[in-house]
Amino acid sequence: RSTGAMMNIRLKLLIGGLALAACVGYLAVAGITSGWVYFVDVDAFVANADRHGQRTRVHGDVGADKFEVRRADLVATFQLVGKSGGSLPVAYHGPIPDMFDAGRQVVIEGALDDAGVFQADVLMTKCASKYEGHDENGPVRDGQAALSANAPKPGAETKP
Repeated sequence: RSTGAMMNIRLKLLIGGLALAACVGYLAVAGITSGWVYFVDVDAFVANADRHGQRTRVHGDVGADKFEVRRADLVATFQLVGKSGGSLPVAYHGPIPDMFDAGRQVVIEGALDDAGVFQADVLMTKCASKYEGHDENGPVRDGQAALSANAPKPGAETKP
């Protein structure tokens, strides 16, 4: 074989390899960006109409008003309430976590439909015990400070 023919084959392999790498890179970037979901609280979501047409992850408290759960049908409807008074009607379809109840903090994922109802297909409850401090006597709740091992116990006398 001549060196010209070998160079032609190498050039074709190089171009084919670059085209394949470009396709794989494009698919990777497209897959990553389509999977990105913003995490916002209810108040920010309600205030920002730009996010209403996008798939979004929203955080808030489950309101007691209009709270309905049909576990057998895998359906829940409720209001997601924010700290500043914003609220969002939610229709969720899927497995309902055991800890899901009114007053709980949840994260939902989905999109707002044309009727203004957030259609969620992901529902995650925040586990309060996960965010509590712990001391040697067990969990510390409601903002109490955890006692360090060297700190005096409440009511104990301290030596100067």
